[in-house]
Amino acid sequence: MDHLVPDKITVVVGTQWGDEGKGKITDFFANDVDYVVRFHGGNNAGHTVKVGNEIYKFHILPSGILSSRAVSIIGNGVVVNPKVLIGELEELKERGINPRLKISQRAHVIMPYHEAMDAALSGHQAHLAAGSTGRGIAPVYADKMYRHGIRVGDLLEPELLREKLEKAYNFNHQILTAVFKYDFNTPLEIIYQEYLAYGQEIKSYIDDTELELAQAFRNGHKILFEGAQGLSLDPDHGMYPHGTSSNNVAGYAEVGSGVGLNCRKRIIGVAKAYVSRVGTSPFTTELTDSVGELIRENGSEYGTTTGRPRRIGWLDLVQLRQAVRTSGLTELAVTKLDVLGDMPEIKVCTSYKIDNQWVNEMPASLDKMRKAVPHYETLRGWPKLTDNDIETIKSEGYSALPRTMQEYLEYIERQIDCPVGIVSFGKDRSETVIK
Repeated sequence: MDHLVPDKITVVVGTQWGDEGKGKITDFFANDVDYVVRFHGGNNAGHTVKVGNEIYKFHILPSGILSSRAVSIIGNGVVVNPKVLIGELEELKERGINPRLKISQRAHVIMPYHEAMDAALSGHQAHLAAGSTGRGIAPVYADKMYRHGIRVGDLLEPELLREKLEKAYNFNHQILTAVFKYDFNTPLEIIYQEYLAYGQEIKSYIDDTELELAQAFRNGHKILFEGAQGLSLDPDHGMYPHGTSSNNVAGYAEVGSGVGLNCRKRIIGVAKAYVSRVGTSPFTTELTDSVGELIRENGSEYGTTTGRPRRIGWLDLVQLRQAVRTSGLTELAVTKLDVLGDMPEIKVCTSYKIDNQWVNEMPASLDKMRKAVPHYETLRGWPKLTDNDIETIKSEGYSALPRTMQEYLEYIERQIDCPVGIVSFGKDRSETVIK
């Protein structure tokens, strides 16, 4: 196993509320690896990648799908809406890209009753809801744990699909109609025929990806694991219940891909130079003033999946400390530094005040988070980057960044005890430098 050095295995995860720029960082490395693996989540996640003048928006496909070298894998930990997947594949083909994709036969499938259940649950949960995208993510993971979920491989076995669908459909239909009084009347037979057809459309992509990845790992191939969402949405370590339905810490890469990675890894945590989120929850550093509005507009902070305006806040180092600890980050990638250009001062939250006590680490208590008041340090801003500045930075690297921007990054490093290894200062793939 001596050949399994850290650069062979890379895990990219979000450190905030998602939307940190993981898609761009994954795309940046994708041509240097053999596999890119999406290991959790579903089409509730949205990744935007800009290459030259082309913009690609993915919800279920790994961001590495644009790589001419890497094979993209949708792992067993992902939940798949086949209709959305087929649509994304067709769009890529129309744009001249032949997707090199494999889908785990063990990944679970989002069904129409899951989307209906999502809507019913969100109404029931009221102020404790997560601000769901309505894509059926929580219900499909629930069915997985109820042990009557339907997996991608089942779509290729008509008799087994019918057997499992009858149990899952009746269960969900009863809850929707009898408990929530929700009008769900799509017949079982319609769903059955529709999903059999989906299975045939994606048949060529379905494979035993766990076995292929295990062999690739043993043979020393480079594998990049792409996370979705962010640490604060993790159902165990995030701000429960205002989160997502699959674990998104780096350790879940093994569970969601079926590969035991008993080796050192490069674990990159992606963080924006500020914070944004879509959905409901306490948000300690939230800006509801003109500054927040300015950052939202400069950063085009609208949900890739929903189009909803994102809530905006100053960078939260309490949040980042937890991400470093729970995912074992080896480095941080800081994105969207250009968005804060031309601001004379930039604030950074270093701790919270809760019940007259200063707190440096994220509390588990939702009640405490509702009471948290941020303590800020104020740092000097940097000028707006011109086209000439950007070209100079691309040519000369990290040392060409404005000095006050470097001071900002160095301050983050000291506060969270994790080095900044990657810096992104624009939308394009090329507007990224390695420190």
